[in-house]
Amino acid sequence: MADSDDIFDGDESGEPSGAPKKRGGGLGNLLPTILKFVAIGIGAMIFIITVCVITYNIMQGGGKSQTQIYDPNSPYVGTRPQYAYYDMVGSITTRTRDFPVPSSVTVEVIIGYDMGDQAASLELVSRRFALRDFLRHYFAGKTAAELTTEREEELKKEIREQLNTRLLDTARAREILFNRLDVASEAL
Repeated sequence: MADSDDIFDGDESGEPSGAPKKRGGGLGNLLPTILKFVAIGIGAMIFIITVCVITYNIMQGGGKSQTQIYDPNSPYVGTRPQYAYYDMVGSITTRTRDFPVPSSVTVEVIIGYDMGDQAASLELVSRRFALRDFLRHYFAGKTAAELTTEREEELKKEIREQLNTRLLDTARAREILFNRLDVASEAL
């Protein structure tokens, strides 16, 4: 028999083929696995930090300042809206709720509403007496200290909100003006 005809159950090193092959040491096998998990961890951290930074910038308005200062003399400041005004409420005189000596209040209110809103105009005309009654009750429920010039803007805001929520159906009061607001205390 020739050497090529010999059946040999093993590799060229002379070990039988059924035995497992030995690879490098234990650390040599572990190092690529450890590096793979470290790379995955670093990639995940970079992804999480990127998402957090982008989300934070979006929530904060892109990093821009939320406060903007406008120059009222600038030509780029928008114009104030134009309103139609209802001034047929008339003069209302009542007493404040001050105790023991109430003050006398005389007020003339002008109500601004959207220009061209015919429904608001009709509603204000039809509710003229209800408006007078509402304003009389409103000012009778205040004290003289609450009707000072310093609190005038707050009074206008309160009246506008109460008109829009309690009295008016379709019309919306956009601006309240006082043509007259006189508070006179009655001395003994």
